[in-house]
Amino acid sequence: MSFKQQSEQTIEQAYDLLKNRMKNAHERFEPEAKFPQLVAVSKTLPVEKITPLLDLGHRIFGENRVQEATGKWPELLEKYPGVELHLIGPLQTNKVREALKIFDVVQSLDREKLARALSLEVAKTGKQIKCFVQVNLAGEEQKSGIAPGNLLDFIKTCRKKYTLDIVGLMCIPPQGEAAGPYFAQLKILGKEAGVNNLSMGMSADYEAAIEMGATHIRVGTALFGKR
Repeated sequence: MSFKQQSEQTIEQAYDLLKNRMKNAHERFEPEAKFPQLVAVSKTLPVEKITPLLDLGHRIFGENRVQEATGKWPELLEKYPGVELHLIGPLQTNKVREALKIFDVVQSLDREKLARALSLEVAKTGKQIKCFVQVNLAGEEQKSGIAPGNLLDFIKTCRKKYTLDIVGLMCIPPQGEAAGPYFAQLKILGKEAGVNNLSMGMSADYEAAIEMGATHIRVGTALFGKR
């Protein structure tokens, strides 16, 4: 089914289809493993596009920008208890204070300067935040992320020096290449790093990601249609 056809569905139909495909992919991979979490990517979407999914009971969402999230989520968080908000886009150090006010999870920890800023703000506010380390698997210059060879040392620094709660790894495979080998590589790195969560897979490749052991998938287009 094309994204155009998906965009013509109701959000309930798209949500049901996505959950069924997630279930099938999960059963093909390892049925006894924990079922992956769906991070519904609501970036650039107005409130009226998000509320139907909230009304269906979904509670995990991803946003790319701190400013956009702080502009539309406070009222939704009051109306819909239990929402877990993930920052899946890059985080500037001067936005850390604002980010911690609204986000529960940062999936894009990609440098020591950011780790230091997060640690300082956690110490000031007392708010604990879960972090995924973004890994630049293909060494792409245009992408953020820790190189695989530096990952273990970086996680050790984040945990021991900055006392951050590192719960997983996140990756974005290169465009135009098969995603499977990169997902497999992230799974290996996750085992080496001793983390339990892998955020990998988006609308075009989430089934492959689940089959490779994803614990979180980040899906926007397959739910909401093209922006």
